[in-house]
Amino acid sequence: MDEPVRPEPAAAPNAAGPSSSGEPAATTAADSPPAPAAAPVSARRPLTSGIPPLTPRVLVLLIGAVLVGVALYFGRHSLGPFVVGLVLAYVLDVPVERISRSGLPRWACVLLVYALVVVLFVLAIYVVVRPLADEVATFIREFPAFTAQVTDLYAHLDLPPAVREAIDGWLANLGEGVSGIGPGDLLPVVTGIAGVVGSIVSYVIVPVWVFYLIKDRPALTRAAEASLPAEWRPDARAASGLSVRVFGQWLRGQVFLGFVVGIATFVGLEILSLTVDPVFGRFAVLLSVIAGVLELLPIIGPIIAAIPAVILALTAGVDAAIAAVLLYALIQQVENHVLVPKIQGDAVELHPSIVIMALVIGGAIAGIFGAIFAVPITAAARDLFRYAFHRVDDPPATPEEAVARIRANPRVVEPDPEPPAAPAGAAG
Repeated sequence: MDEPVRPEPAAAPNAAGPSSSGEPAATTAADSPPAPAAAPVSARRPLTSGIPPLTPRVLVLLIGAVLVGVALYFGRHSLGPFVVGLVLAYVLDVPVERISRSGLPRWACVLLVYALVVVLFVLAIYVVVRPLADEVATFIREFPAFTAQVTDLYAHLDLPPAVREAIDGWLANLGEGVSGIGPGDLLPVVTGIAGVVGSIVSYVIVPVWVFYLIKDRPALTRAAEASLPAEWRPDARAASGLSVRVFGQWLRGQVFLGFVVGIATFVGLEILSLTVDPVFGRFAVLLSVIAGVLELLPIIGPIIAAIPAVILALTAGVDAAIAAVLLYALIQQVENHVLVPKIQGDAVELHPSIVIMALVIGGAIAGIFGAIFAVPITAAARDLFRYAFHRVDDPPATPEEAVARIRANPRVVEPDPEPPAAPAGAAG
């Protein structure tokens, strides 16, 4: 049996197209081939425009990054000075970059910024550190009297016996901790002092390390980019840009929030000193510094900062303690509803449940530094996930489109819009 003659591929376009004379060709439903189905979205824009495939070179880089990450994890207890150095390098690189535009050598710009930092540090010592040291010494000297006042206060309260015994035991332990130091307890103290000295020595190298890091930052950036294949460089730039944006907004926000909260706490304590009890004014600098520093730990930090203020206020009575609680609650509400949305925006916005979980996990992995940097790391991981989601979407977004979508709506990953429905009667 002979095979049926198949139409030539070139005949399909001409069947419905105009003839050589310009008149439309007359065709019938039987003569014309069936209309091809609408091409899917992925056919119009293939997935090859998404994340580039793994090449041997990229695989080697990924294996090297994993090995470096494992080494850093096992040596995480010695990374504190370098983490502080990275933060300083990020902060100081901005003025160095601006000064270098005037034509000065980059090393001279770094030294000039270093001199300005030293001047500001000396001023901070005279303005904050000396009053802070005086208040800390006063607090340590008068701590037994504070303990006795708190004991007299709660002795008149109708507390359950179990709670009263717990408080008595806690206060007794505090007293024994101050006066009951034996010779055998000196070894941990000596070990702790040696650890502090070692930490100070390790932090001495931070300015030198930061100097070279800032001075050679443009060359280091170019070298890191040149190590990647050309097709991976746009994704690397986009990913690093998203991470730096989150970290930058978090750092600027935390520094500004810590400063504002510290000043607001100081002013509020001075007002309470004039209106409620002078004890608030005696330790206003100490409590304000505690409140500003603990802003690095969102949600949990402000609660911890309020505890010493409330305990100190208890020495003046229940009314003073209530006033302290109201002051810290007011500052926290203004911060959460006014300052944080204006300063940090959506770049670092995370649900409180995720923030608490990140703080706990970060603290368990890397101690205090892990708890401090848990929030920006989690926020950066969120944006990187959304970026990868857009890059492998159907159709895939370009690096620029993926970044634009994240910055336009950082809270959600937008689903692809449904194709428009065909108008009624079009199928006939």
